[in-house]
Amino acid sequence: MASPSKAGAALSALREELVGDVFAPEDPGYDEARAVFNAMIDRRPAVIAQCVDESDVVRSLRFARDLDLPVAVRGGGHSVAGMALGDGALVVDLRHMRGVTVDPGAGTARIAGGATMSDLDRACQPHGLATTGGRASTTGVGGFVLGGGTGWLDRRFGLAVDNLLGVELVTAEGRQVRATADEHPDLFWALHGGGGNFGIATALTLELHEMPEFSIALLLHLPEFGPEVTRTYRDVITAGPDEAGGAVIYFTGPPAEFVPPHLVGSLLCGVLLTYAGPEEDLRKLAQPLLALPHEAEVVGAMPYADVQCMLDDPPGMRNYWSAEYLTGAPDDFVDVYCARGRAMPVPTGTMHTLFPQGGAIGAGPHEYPVPYRDAPWAVHPFGLWADPADDERCVQWVRDVRADAQPWSTGAVYLNFIGDEGADRVVAGVGEANARRLADVKRGYDPENVFRFNHNIRPA
Repeated sequence: MASPSKAGAALSALREELVGDVFAPEDPGYDEARAVFNAMIDRRPAVIAQCVDESDVVRSLRFARDLDLPVAVRGGGHSVAGMALGDGALVVDLRHMRGVTVDPGAGTARIAGGATMSDLDRACQPHGLATTGGRASTTGVGGFVLGGGTGWLDRRFGLAVDNLLGVELVTAEGRQVRATADEHPDLFWALHGGGGNFGIATALTLELHEMPEFSIALLLHLPEFGPEVTRTYRDVITAGPDEAGGAVIYFTGPPAEFVPPHLVGSLLCGVLLTYAGPEEDLRKLAQPLLALPHEAEVVGAMPYADVQCMLDDPPGMRNYWSAEYLTGAPDDFVDVYCARGRAMPVPTGTMHTLFPQGGAIGAGPHEYPVPYRDAPWAVHPFGLWADPADDERCVQWVRDVRADAQPWSTGAVYLNFIGDEGADRVVAGVGEANARRLADVKRGYDPENVFRFNHNIRPA
């Protein structure tokens, strides 16, 4: 640890050199700069460096290394475990680096490290292009992609990492490298699911796909119809094309236009059928669902970037999430899933979701560290609430969902869906053999484990 005089001189130099803003605990604006969307996270970094370009990132990293500070990296700040922050750490805050450059001719986009999903989707929309993004517009693209990346389009276009063409990265020693299939291929492989363990991603290049139309059917049901709704949705997806996606979602009816006033604050079982294509084809596919008794419906074409905002979780709420990837969704699982849905904490912002996989996910490249690829379904309990007095019951409910799912669990998990659940779950998120290979890559690019505020891979 550096002496106070050395630390003070280094901080003064950083303030002078950095184009962006620098916040220390005594500075006005520090508390605002350290706040993340999950109100359960209350960490106090030593310094927050709000970088505006790659040179700022290099300067900030040099400062941290000189003072022997650990480094946290903030892109969207959407990690449920608060991995964008670290007590006593330097936070490399990329939120001012949000540019997205779309090349329609090449079918690619270059996305700066602090861009959110909304930045990417809005830039692609005028060109009739899209790529797999997260299910919330506020998610940071960098952390989402490097963690694997699953969303409404993954059955059609594959996981986000399947569309990753290149990463511009600042390593632990301050080197600026570009990782592609041809340049630093070992690092490029590791970035397909290994997360932020290997450096600071200042930009990513993703493949885009033509998607001139996007449609949805959102149906709201009383919870007693949950088992029939879930089985019907399962059968529609199983027989349907890769363009179809969505989820079954138990949730508390919000005060929104699509929720009848008498159901606001009540438990509902919703089904969202997404379709990467025209409304006419969606309606044909949705017929079995539309035939079930429902309280409200929204059916039609909708811009994909707007759909991405539908399930945004508001900042300042308390969050606890987890997931299990499943061998299937047979009727006995559906009964267990729906029973837990009926027991969900209400009224809160909590959501009990069941996602389909398959399609381009299962058909994608199997060499990457994403062992959940072959699971046909995933259950994702998403605890979201406002009152600290609800912490115990909401966290326990999420854990109960995981316990319920164990008879059908593959054992693999998508790390972006979970908080800090221990080293074994990190291995479950990348696969045992992959974990060993990732540790070797980590040794080459971050032997001192400078980047450890993440689902950490320790250097071999």
